[in-house]
Amino acid sequence: MNSIDDILSKIETLEKELAAELEKKEREFLYTIREKRVRFSEQAKQQHRKLAATWADYAQEYGLSRMLTIPVIYFALLPAVFLDAVVSGYQCICFPVYGIPKVRRGQYIIMDHHQLRYLNLIEKLGCAYCSYFNGLIGYVREIAARTEQYWCPIRHARPVKAPHSRYRHFFAYGDAEGYRTGLAEVRKRFDDAREQDQE
Repeated sequence: MNSIDDILSKIETLEKELAAELEKKEREFLYTIREKRVRFSEQAKQQHRKLAATWADYAQEYGLSRMLTIPVIYFALLPAVFLDAVVSGYQCICFPVYGIPKVRRGQYIIMDHHQLRYLNLIEKLGCAYCSYFNGLIGYVREIAARTEQYWCPIRHARPVKAPHSRYRHFFAYGDAEGYRTGLAEVRKRFDDAREQDQE
């Protein structure tokens, strides 16, 4: 294993450690997750209600100039929904043909902030927007990563700021022989993605 593969493996290990730490937070903040639904203890619910901001408090805290930017932010929702539809359709049609496992949308777009009673309605709408948008970007990125692994699994010459999940399977930049002799094998190397999708 070369040093790039080693570093990418360490990143994967750290992501698993992060997931374990997030599970610890469930206990700390008195909630459990059952059937994909968050359930808070009665004690936590009472505390959340006490900390909820009123609409007037919220408007005063953020001010008129910030409130006027909200339509600009929400305008980006139109192309996002279109992107979601196009990319979802693309993977439904093309991935079975290529033998690529489909990306499970629900693992990326997680809408659960509406259950937090310390958020007012405007905050919940904002959280829903951010959850959708950021989840969508992750979902699209994973579809693009799996597509790239199939069609062009070659690393870049320069360092990538945040390599995607499939990057470790790619050939080194300039490895012409490896690319030509190993491309067919790399195009099938999705066992780890299938396992991850089952979690």
